[in-house]
Amino acid sequence: MQQYLPQMDLCAASAACLARQSVLSSKMPCEGVCVPYMLCFWRLLPTSLLALVLMTASQITTWSAEAGNASKCDRSRFRVVVDVGHTVQAPGALSARSVPEYDFNLRLGQQIHQRLIADGFTGTVLLVTEGEARPSLFKRVATANELPADLLLSIHHDSVPDWFLEDWEFEGTPSHFSDRFSGYSLFVSGNNPDYDASLLFAKLLGKQLKGRGLQYARQYREAFMGKYQHELVDADLGIYRYDPLIVLKEAKMPSVLLEAGSIINRDEELQMNSRKRRDLITASVKDAVRAFCDVGSGG
Repeated sequence: MQQYLPQMDLCAASAACLARQSVLSSKMPCEGVCVPYMLCFWRLLPTSLLALVLMTASQITTWSAEAGNASKCDRSRFRVVVDVGHTVQAPGALSARSVPEYDFNLRLGQQIHQRLIADGFTGTVLLVTEGEARPSLFKRVATANELPADLLLSIHHDSVPDWFLEDWEFEGTPSHFSDRFSGYSLFVSGNNPDYDASLLFAKLLGKQLKGRGLQYARQYREAFMGKYQHELVDADLGIYRYDPLIVLKEAKMPSVLLEAGSIINRDEELQMNSRKRRDLITASVKDAVRAFCDVGSGG
């Protein structure tokens, strides 16, 4: 039968029982003790000290929550423009299997757009442009500038200069290929009004791509590329400067062009056609956008 002792006596009884168990190594339970001993500790604290302890714990919880909230941007208000490179009328390069680059760009762009929306970036815009090659460049930039937007990412797939092309047939149809180069590339323009932020996002994206095991295309730094040679500004992450590129220099927001992979390379074309590779690139973009948004929000 349990004994109901006065509060202070109960605490003393609990302490005595625990001391007895320690000395005698007894396994006998402390019968008649109704309150765990640790609860007595709080009862024995001076009222002012107890209040201070509780208040401090409450403040720490509040401060931690505020700090956590401050490190995150408002994704619903952060607008990303996912620009689908080229147009139906000017579809860009042909793959080794004669598929227009525009088809690859549109498919990957749509997936990135959907993923960002699902991740809370509900203002994300998929920019699909009509028209011939050069006029469409100015048109897409004007559209992005009118939104306005916080970031522009232009989606492309790579090829090679004509002098690297070799002949082959795919399913009985003559085509061209070059298996010499592979990998992604990131381009920024020193003429963009926010070059530093453009470079920052390119680094964030490059880290994500590299972290998922992708290699960048190294040929653009070589003299044999002729007019396609570009300054390599980050040799670890594959970031090049392409100052006169219209879609990068005319945009009023930070802008990066992603060459997701080489579709003129026969093996990499198959990879770019796979859901696995598109998922990998999409996840990289999503995580890079998250980080960029947080940095811009002071996180």
